[in-house]
Amino acid sequence: MERGKAIVRVSVIGIAVNLILVGFKAAVGFVSGSVAIIMDALNNLTDALSSVITIAGTRIANKGPDKKHPYGHGQVEYVTSVTIAVIILIAGLTAFFESVKKIITPQAATYTAASLVIIAVSVAGKLALGRYVKGQGKRLNSEALLGSGTDAMMDALVSLSTLLAALASMIWHVNPEGWLGAAIAVIMLKSGVELLMTSLGEIIGARIDSETSGKLKAFICRYPGVLGAYDLTLHRYGPEKIIGSVHVEVPDDMTAREIHNLTRHISEDVFNSFGILLTIGIYASNTSNSEFSAMKDELRGLIVRYPDVLQMHGFYVDTERGLVTFDLIIDFKCARKETIRDELIAEMKKRHPEYSFAVVLDSDISD
Repeated sequence: MERGKAIVRVSVIGIAVNLILVGFKAAVGFVSGSVAIIMDALNNLTDALSSVITIAGTRIANKGPDKKHPYGHGQVEYVTSVTIAVIILIAGLTAFFESVKKIITPQAATYTAASLVIIAVSVAGKLALGRYVKGQGKRLNSEALLGSGTDAMMDALVSLSTLLAALASMIWHVNPEGWLGAAIAVIMLKSGVELLMTSLGEIIGARIDSETSGKLKAFICRYPGVLGAYDLTLHRYGPEKIIGSVHVEVPDDMTAREIHNLTRHISEDVFNSFGILLTIGIYASNTSNSEFSAMKDELRGLIVRYPDVLQMHGFYVDTERGLVTFDLIIDFKCARKETIRDELIAEMKKRHPEYSFAVVLDSDISD
Protein backbone atom coordinates (compact mmCIF):
# COMPACT_ATOMS: atom_id res chain seq x y z
CA MET A 1 0.00 0.00 0.00
CA GLU A 2 2.86 2.40 0.82
CA ARG A 3 4.41 1.70 -2.58
CA GLY A 4 1.06 2.42 -4.26
CA LYS A 5 0.70 5.72 -2.41
CA ALA A 6 4.23 6.72 -3.46
CA ILE A 7 3.46 5.97 -7.13
CA VAL A 8 0.26 8.04 -6.95
CA ARG A 9 2.15 10.90 -5.29
CA VAL A 10 4.80 10.96 -8.03
CA SER A 11 2.08 10.83 -10.71
CA VAL A 12 0.21 13.79 -9.18
CA ILE A 13 3.42 15.84 -9.28
CA GLY A 14 3.79 14.87 -12.95
CA ILE A 15 0.24 15.98 -13.74
CA ALA A 16 0.73 19.36 -12.04
CA VAL A 17 4.03 20.10 -13.82
CA ASN A 18 2.67 19.03 -17.21
CA LEU A 19 -0.48 21.14 -16.93
CA ILE A 20 1.62 24.22 -16.08
CA LEU A 21 3.82 23.55 -19.12
CA VAL A 22 0.76 23.05 -21.34
CA GLY A 23 -0.46 26.55 -20.47
CA PHE A 24 2.90 28.21 -21.08
CA LYS A 25 3.66 26.39 -24.32
CA ALA A 26 0.20 26.87 -25.80
CA ALA A 27 0.40 30.61 -25.15
CA VAL A 28 3.88 30.89 -26.68
CA GLY A 29 2.92 28.71 -29.65
CA PHE A 30 -0.11 30.80 -30.60
CA VAL A 31 1.78 34.09 -30.17
CA SER A 32 4.86 32.97 -32.13
CA GLY A 33 2.93 30.99 -34.73
CA SER A 34 5.08 27.91 -34.09
CA VAL A 35 3.27 24.67 -34.85
CA ALA A 36 6.12 22.83 -33.13
CA ILE A 37 5.51 24.54 -29.80
CA ILE A 38 1.75 23.97 -30.05
CA MET A 39 2.40 20.26 -30.77
CA ASP A 40 4.79 20.23 -27.84
CA ALA A 41 2.02 21.62 -25.63
CA LEU A 42 -0.32 18.86 -26.80
CA ASN A 43 2.42 16.34 -26.06
CA ASN A 44 2.59 17.63 -22.48
CA LEU A 45 -1.16 17.09 -22.28
CA THR A 46 -0.67 13.42 -23.22
CA ASP A 47 1.97 13.21 -20.50
CA ALA A 48 -0.56 14.37 -17.97
CA LEU A 49 -2.92 11.73 -19.33
CA SER A 50 -0.27 9.02 -18.87
CA SER A 51 0.08 10.08 -15.23
CA VAL A 52 -3.70 9.81 -14.79
CA ILE A 53 -3.55 6.32 -16.31
CA THR A 54 -0.72 5.41 -13.91
CA ILE A 55 -2.82 6.54 -10.93
CA ALA A 56 -5.86 4.58 -12.12
CA GLY A 57 -3.77 1.48 -12.81
CA THR A 58 -2.07 1.68 -9.42
CA ARG A 59 -5.43 1.98 -7.65
CA ILE A 60 -6.71 -1.15 -9.39
CA ALA A 61 -3.44 -3.05 -8.90
CA ASN A 62 -3.59 -2.39 -5.14
CA LYS A 63 -6.98 -4.10 -4.81
CA GLY A 64 -6.77 -7.27 -2.75
CA PRO A 65 -7.52 -10.79 -3.99
CA ASP A 66 -11.10 -11.77 -4.67
CA LYS A 67 -12.92 -14.91 -5.84
CA LYS A 68 -12.28 -14.20 -9.53
CA HIS A 69 -8.70 -13.02 -9.00
CA PRO A 70 -7.22 -15.07 -6.13
CA TYR A 71 -3.70 -13.73 -6.76
CA GLY A 72 -4.72 -10.07 -6.62
CA HIS A 73 -4.70 -7.46 -9.37
CA GLY A 74 -0.98 -6.64 -9.56
CA GLN A 75 -0.74 -7.53 -13.27
CA VAL A 76 -2.75 -4.38 -14.02
CA GLU A 77 0.49 -2.42 -13.51
CA TYR A 78 1.92 -4.09 -16.60
CA VAL A 79 -1.25 -3.29 -18.56
CA THR A 80 -0.80 0.33 -17.46
CA SER A 81 2.77 0.43 -18.72
CA VAL A 82 1.66 -1.10 -22.04
CA THR A 83 -0.90 1.71 -22.37
CA ILE A 84 1.77 4.33 -21.66
CA ALA A 85 4.07 2.69 -24.21
CA VAL A 86 1.30 2.97 -26.81
CA ILE A 87 0.87 6.67 -25.92
CA ILE A 88 4.63 7.20 -26.44
CA LEU A 89 4.45 5.41 -29.80
CA ILE A 90 1.46 7.50 -30.93
CA ALA A 91 3.25 10.69 -29.85
CA GLY A 92 6.40 9.57 -31.67
CA LEU A 93 4.53 8.77 -34.89
CA THR A 94 2.65 12.08 -34.74
CA ALA A 95 5.89 13.99 -34.18
CA PHE A 96 7.55 12.13 -37.05
CA PHE A 97 4.79 12.85 -39.58
CA GLU A 98 4.55 16.50 -38.51
CA SER A 99 8.34 16.82 -38.85
CA VAL A 100 8.27 15.31 -42.33
CA LYS A 101 5.60 17.87 -43.32
CA LYS A 102 7.88 20.66 -42.10
CA ILE A 103 10.78 19.24 -44.09
CA ILE A 104 8.68 19.12 -47.26
CA THR A 105 6.95 22.48 -46.75
CA PRO A 106 8.91 24.54 -44.21
CA GLN A 107 7.01 27.33 -42.45
CA ALA A 108 8.58 30.41 -40.94
CA ALA A 109 7.92 31.08 -37.25
CA THR A 110 8.46 34.25 -35.27
CA TYR A 111 10.17 33.89 -31.89
CA THR A 112 10.67 36.51 -29.21
CA ALA A 113 13.26 36.52 -26.46
CA ALA A 114 10.49 35.80 -23.94
CA SER A 115 9.28 32.77 -25.91
CA LEU A 116 12.80 31.36 -26.07
CA VAL A 117 13.22 31.78 -22.33
CA ILE A 118 9.94 29.94 -21.71
CA ILE A 119 11.02 27.11 -24.02
CA ALA A 120 14.38 26.89 -22.20
CA VAL A 121 12.58 26.76 -18.84
CA SER A 122 10.33 24.05 -20.30
CA VAL A 123 13.37 21.98 -21.31
CA ALA A 124 14.86 22.28 -17.82
CA GLY A 125 11.51 21.51 -16.18
CA LYS A 126 10.79 18.42 -18.28
CA LEU A 127 14.33 17.16 -17.88
CA ALA A 128 14.13 17.49 -14.10
CA LEU A 129 10.67 15.90 -14.04
CA GLY A 130 11.79 13.02 -16.25
CA ARG A 131 14.84 12.27 -14.09
CA TYR A 132 12.74 12.44 -10.93
CA VAL A 133 9.95 10.20 -12.24
CA LYS A 134 12.40 7.64 -13.72
CA GLY A 135 14.37 7.61 -10.48
CA GLN A 136 11.21 6.96 -8.49
CA GLY A 137 10.19 4.32 -11.03
CA LYS A 138 13.44 2.41 -10.43
CA ARG A 139 13.15 2.81 -6.66
CA LEU A 140 9.53 1.61 -6.61
CA ASN A 141 9.99 -1.01 -9.36
CA SER A 142 7.22 0.60 -11.41
CA GLU A 143 7.27 0.13 -15.20
CA ALA A 144 4.51 2.73 -15.52
CA LEU A 145 6.61 5.42 -13.79
CA LEU A 146 9.65 4.41 -15.84
CA GLY A 147 7.52 4.89 -18.96
CA SER A 148 6.23 8.28 -17.79
CA GLY A 149 9.76 9.36 -16.92
CA THR A 150 11.03 8.29 -20.33
CA ASP A 151 8.17 10.18 -21.98
CA ALA A 152 9.11 13.32 -20.04
CA MET A 153 12.77 12.98 -21.09
CA MET A 154 11.68 12.64 -24.72
CA ASP A 155 9.58 15.78 -24.36
CA ALA A 156 12.63 17.63 -23.04
CA LEU A 157 14.48 16.58 -26.20
CA VAL A 158 11.57 17.72 -28.38
CA SER A 159 11.53 21.11 -26.66
CA LEU A 160 15.32 21.34 -26.95
CA SER A 161 15.10 20.67 -30.69
CA THR A 162 12.53 23.48 -30.98
CA LEU A 163 14.83 25.82 -29.06
CA LEU A 164 17.84 24.96 -31.22
CA ALA A 165 15.76 25.41 -34.39
CA ALA A 166 14.57 28.81 -33.16
CA LEU A 167 18.14 29.94 -32.42
CA ALA A 168 19.31 28.69 -35.83
CA SER A 169 16.46 30.56 -37.49
CA MET A 170 17.32 33.80 -35.68
CA ILE A 171 21.11 33.60 -36.18
CA TRP A 172 21.60 31.88 -39.56
CA HIS A 173 18.09 32.29 -41.05
CA VAL A 174 17.68 28.56 -41.55
CA ASN A 175 14.96 26.37 -40.09
CA PRO A 176 16.14 22.81 -39.19
CA GLU A 177 13.04 22.25 -37.04
CA GLY A 178 11.72 19.44 -39.25
CA TRP A 179 14.99 17.48 -39.31
CA LEU A 180 15.53 17.83 -35.58
CA GLY A 181 11.92 16.85 -34.90
CA ALA A 182 12.24 13.73 -37.08
CA ALA A 183 15.41 12.65 -35.23
CA ILE A 184 13.73 13.10 -31.83
CA ALA A 185 10.63 11.23 -33.09
CA VAL A 186 12.80 8.21 -33.98
CA ILE A 187 14.25 8.23 -30.43
CA MET A 188 10.72 8.40 -29.01
CA LEU A 189 9.61 5.46 -31.12
CA LYS A 190 12.62 3.42 -29.98
CA SER A 191 11.84 4.15 -26.31
CA GLY A 192 8.17 3.27 -26.82
CA VAL A 193 9.00 -0.07 -28.46
CA GLU A 194 11.46 -0.98 -25.67
CA LEU A 195 8.91 -0.20 -22.94
CA LEU A 196 6.20 -2.11 -24.82
CA MET A 197 8.40 -5.20 -25.25
CA THR A 198 9.42 -5.19 -21.57
CA SER A 199 5.83 -4.86 -20.34
CA LEU A 200 4.43 -7.44 -22.75
CA GLY A 201 7.23 -9.79 -21.73
CA GLU A 202 6.13 -9.59 -18.09
CA ILE A 203 2.49 -10.24 -19.04
CA ILE A 204 3.38 -13.21 -21.26
CA GLY A 205 5.81 -14.61 -18.69
CA ALA A 206 9.40 -13.46 -18.90
CA ARG A 207 12.34 -15.72 -18.07
CA ILE A 208 13.74 -15.44 -14.54
CA ASP A 209 16.89 -13.34 -14.62
CA SER A 210 20.02 -15.39 -13.94
CA GLU A 211 21.08 -13.25 -10.97
CA THR A 212 17.81 -13.83 -9.09
CA SER A 213 17.64 -17.57 -9.86
CA GLY A 214 21.30 -18.03 -8.95
CA LYS A 215 20.95 -16.25 -5.61
CA LEU A 216 17.76 -18.13 -4.75
CA LYS A 217 19.19 -21.56 -5.59
CA ALA A 218 22.39 -20.83 -3.66
CA PHE A 219 20.29 -19.68 -0.69
CA ILE A 220 18.31 -22.95 -0.73
CA CYS A 221 21.36 -25.16 -1.18
CA ARG A 222 23.01 -23.85 1.99
CA TYR A 223 20.58 -25.84 4.16
CA PRO A 224 21.92 -29.11 5.64
CA GLY A 225 20.41 -32.06 3.80
CA VAL A 226 19.79 -30.20 0.53
CA LEU A 227 21.89 -31.78 -2.23
CA GLY A 228 20.63 -29.50 -5.01
CA ALA A 229 17.84 -27.14 -6.09
CA TYR A 230 16.11 -27.67 -9.46
CA ASP A 231 13.02 -26.78 -11.54
CA LEU A 232 12.80 -23.26 -10.12
CA THR A 233 9.68 -21.59 -11.48
CA LEU A 234 8.56 -18.06 -10.56
CA HIS A 235 5.32 -16.34 -11.61
CA ARG A 236 4.81 -12.60 -11.17
CA TYR A 237 1.40 -11.30 -10.20
CA GLY A 238 2.55 -7.68 -10.31
CA PRO A 239 5.96 -6.24 -9.37
CA GLU A 240 5.56 -7.05 -5.68
CA LYS A 241 3.93 -10.50 -5.69
CA ILE A 242 5.94 -13.53 -6.80
CA ILE A 243 4.75 -17.11 -6.35
CA GLY A 244 6.77 -20.11 -7.41
CA SER A 245 7.99 -23.65 -6.87
CA VAL A 246 11.27 -25.53 -6.67
CA HIS A 247 12.43 -29.12 -6.23
CA VAL A 248 15.16 -29.88 -3.71
CA GLU A 249 17.19 -33.07 -3.80
CA VAL A 250 17.56 -34.81 -0.42
CA PRO A 251 18.95 -38.15 0.79
CA ASP A 252 16.45 -40.98 0.43
CA ASP A 253 16.82 -41.96 4.08
CA MET A 254 15.35 -38.71 5.42
CA THR A 255 12.12 -39.15 7.38
CA ALA A 256 8.87 -37.38 6.58
CA ARG A 257 9.27 -35.31 9.75
CA GLU A 258 12.77 -34.20 8.73
CA ILE A 259 11.59 -33.32 5.22
CA HIS A 260 8.61 -31.41 6.62
CA ASN A 261 10.80 -29.34 8.97
CA LEU A 262 13.36 -28.69 6.22
CA THR A 263 10.88 -27.52 3.57
CA ARG A 264 8.90 -25.35 6.00
CA HIS A 265 12.12 -23.74 7.19
CA ILE A 266 13.23 -23.03 3.62
CA SER A 267 9.83 -21.60 2.61
CA GLU A 268 9.71 -19.24 5.58
CA ASP A 269 13.30 -18.02 5.09
CA VAL A 270 12.83 -17.52 1.33
CA PHE A 271 9.73 -15.40 1.96
CA ASN A 272 11.45 -13.32 4.64
CA SER A 273 14.59 -12.79 2.54
CA PHE A 274 13.17 -12.54 -1.01
CA GLY A 275 9.44 -11.89 -0.55
CA ILE A 276 8.68 -14.98 -2.66
CA LEU A 277 5.97 -17.54 -1.80
CA LEU A 278 7.68 -20.81 -2.67
CA THR A 279 6.22 -24.33 -2.80
CA ILE A 280 8.88 -27.00 -2.37
CA GLY A 281 8.85 -30.45 -3.96
CA ILE A 282 11.24 -33.30 -3.29
CA TYR A 283 13.69 -35.42 -5.31
CA ALA A 284 15.09 -38.39 -3.38
CA SER A 285 18.72 -39.32 -3.99
CA ASN A 286 20.17 -42.83 -3.53
CA THR A 287 22.99 -41.58 -1.32
CA SER A 288 23.35 -44.82 0.65
CA ASN A 289 23.98 -47.13 -2.31
CA SER A 290 27.32 -47.03 -4.15
CA GLU A 291 25.98 -49.14 -7.05
CA PHE A 292 23.34 -46.55 -7.86
CA SER A 293 25.89 -43.75 -7.54
CA ALA A 294 28.02 -45.52 -10.13
CA MET A 295 24.97 -45.83 -12.41
CA LYS A 296 24.38 -42.10 -12.08
CA ASP A 297 28.01 -41.41 -13.01
CA GLU A 298 27.58 -43.68 -16.05
CA LEU A 299 24.65 -41.59 -17.19
CA ARG A 300 26.63 -38.39 -16.73
CA GLY A 301 29.38 -39.87 -18.90
CA LEU A 302 26.86 -40.54 -21.67
CA ILE A 303 25.32 -37.06 -21.42
CA VAL A 304 28.71 -35.45 -22.13
CA ARG A 305 28.30 -36.67 -25.72
CA TYR A 306 25.29 -34.37 -26.16
CA PRO A 307 26.24 -30.64 -25.92
CA ASP A 308 22.55 -29.67 -26.09
CA VAL A 309 21.85 -31.36 -22.73
CA LEU A 310 22.24 -28.57 -20.19
CA GLN A 311 21.47 -30.51 -17.02
CA MET A 312 20.41 -33.87 -15.56
CA HIS A 313 18.77 -34.04 -12.14
CA GLY A 314 16.28 -36.02 -10.07
CA PHE A 315 18.09 -39.31 -10.66
CA TYR A 316 16.55 -42.07 -8.55
CA VAL A 317 16.52 -45.87 -8.65
CA ASP A 318 13.31 -47.47 -7.40
CA THR A 319 14.31 -51.09 -6.72
CA GLU A 320 10.77 -52.20 -5.85
CA ARG A 321 9.44 -51.25 -9.28
CA GLY A 322 12.71 -51.77 -11.15
CA LEU A 323 12.44 -48.20 -12.40
CA VAL A 324 15.05 -45.47 -12.89
CA THR A 325 13.77 -41.91 -13.19
CA PHE A 326 15.56 -38.65 -14.00
CA ASP A 327 14.92 -35.28 -15.66
CA LEU A 328 16.80 -33.72 -18.57
CA ILE A 329 17.05 -30.06 -19.46
CA ILE A 330 17.82 -29.65 -23.15
CA ASP A 331 18.50 -26.38 -24.94
CA PHE A 332 15.37 -24.69 -26.36
CA LYS A 333 17.04 -24.46 -29.77
CA CYS A 334 17.57 -28.22 -30.01
CA ALA A 335 15.10 -29.96 -32.34
CA ARG A 336 16.18 -33.47 -31.28
CA LYS A 337 14.98 -33.49 -27.66
CA GLU A 338 12.96 -36.71 -27.93
CA THR A 339 15.70 -38.40 -30.00
CA ILE A 340 18.36 -37.57 -27.41
CA ARG A 341 16.13 -38.85 -24.63
CA ASP A 342 15.41 -42.11 -26.47
CA GLU A 343 19.11 -42.68 -27.29
CA LEU A 344 20.11 -42.21 -23.65
CA ILE A 345 17.36 -44.58 -22.48
CA ALA A 346 18.43 -47.18 -25.05
CA GLU A 347 22.07 -46.98 -23.98
CA MET A 348 21.25 -47.20 -20.27
CA LYS A 349 18.83 -50.07 -20.94
CA LYS A 350 21.58 -51.93 -22.80
CA ARG A 351 23.86 -51.59 -19.77
CA HIS A 352 21.17 -52.27 -17.18
CA PRO A 353 18.49 -54.50 -18.75
CA GLU A 354 16.96 -55.26 -15.34
CA TYR A 355 15.62 -51.69 -15.13
CA SER A 356 13.08 -49.59 -17.01
CA PHE A 357 13.77 -45.89 -17.51
CA ALA A 358 11.36 -42.94 -17.29
CA VAL A 359 12.71 -39.55 -18.35
CA VAL A 360 11.05 -36.14 -18.06
CA LEU A 361 12.11 -33.40 -20.50
CA ASP A 362 12.20 -30.22 -18.45
CA SER A 363 12.17 -26.70 -19.85
CA ASP A 364 15.19 -24.45 -19.40
CA ILE A 365 13.26 -21.78 -17.48
CA SER A 366 15.99 -20.60 -15.12
CA ASP A 367 19.75 -20.40 -15.21
